[in-house]
Amino acid sequence: MSIVKIAVIGCGSIAQHRHLPEYSMNENVEIVAVCDVVEERAHKVASKYGVIAYTSYEELLADPEVDAVSVCTPNYLHAPISIAALEAGKHVLCEKPMATSMQEAMNMIEAAKKSNKKLMIGHNQRFVASHQKARQMIEDGELGKIYSFRTAFGHGGPEGWSVDGNDSWFFKKKEAFIGAMGDLGVHKTDLLRFLLGEEFVEVGSFIETSAKENADVDDTAVCILRTESGIIGTLAASWSYVSKEDNSTIIYGEKAILRLEDDPVANVIIQYKNGEVVKCELGGIQTNEDGGQTNSHVIPQFVNSIVTDTTSPVSGEEGMKSLQVILAALESKETKKIISIN
Repeated sequence: MSIVKIAVIGCGSIAQHRHLPEYSMNENVEIVAVCDVVEERAHKVASKYGVIAYTSYEELLADPEVDAVSVCTPNYLHAPISIAALEAGKHVLCEKPMATSMQEAMNMIEAAKKSNKKLMIGHNQRFVASHQKARQMIEDGELGKIYSFRTAFGHGGPEGWSVDGNDSWFFKKKEAFIGAMGDLGVHKTDLLRFLLGEEFVEVGSFIETSAKENADVDDTAVCILRTESGIIGTLAASWSYVSKEDNSTIIYGEKAILRLEDDPVANVIIQYKNGEVVKCELGGIQTNEDGGQTNSHVIPQFVNSIVTDTTSPVSGEEGMKSLQVILAALESKETKKIISIN
């Protein structure tokens, strides 16, 4: 297998705790450069991995040594940097949400097509063992007809995770564009689409900024979603869960209820209609508190798609469909109406 020469743009927490360690463990990867607008941070991270430090992503993208990049910047830069990288002939792994508008997302997809390079979006929830098992069970009809669901992703907020703490770009609309819904909610729209194998067609939402005084973006949101076949359910995304992180999903079916990541030990609990209960321990879901002890599976999937020249498992099109649900939720909040998704 050929070696993929990788650069990481943006040296914040997601780069330092996920992308760079996982690339460094991948036998098909050589990390060659990092980039951050904060010069001290760029040099510190570059020194750790023995690579070149850049403070300008344009200069990094001009480096012919670089085959592919991870885009780990604030949200408003995801699309412009990804498009520039694709146009420079680099494969791109972009953090979520992939963009701040449908137009940006479409421009990214178009740039990938024109350059014939990979574009993958960093939705890791699809690769969690419990979610993989659930997808297979639903596909195999083990739950029968699916009636409804509820899913949540909430914790105390990004200040404990971000390198900038309370002053993080996560709280600034100009840089983040969207708060907990973009940070956490988009993960769950992607997961639900993956699990149910259907697209959402209607969204209603209540979205508030109630917990974070330093934020001008949302920190607490609850959405009602309906799929094309009529499966309905709720999605909660929040930075106001002050105790343990909640990253659970429950699927209610004709034959059984499926509880995913709802128990500290059993990652999957299947409660059958006849009263039988089956518990499975499949290894933990990633959290910000695990200190990088678990693997996101995103990095190996991205690298493998380059090495084997296969389609990225979370393509730009997939990322855009998951983003579209979040954008519809924002529109619902503004208009106080149920929004139809085309």
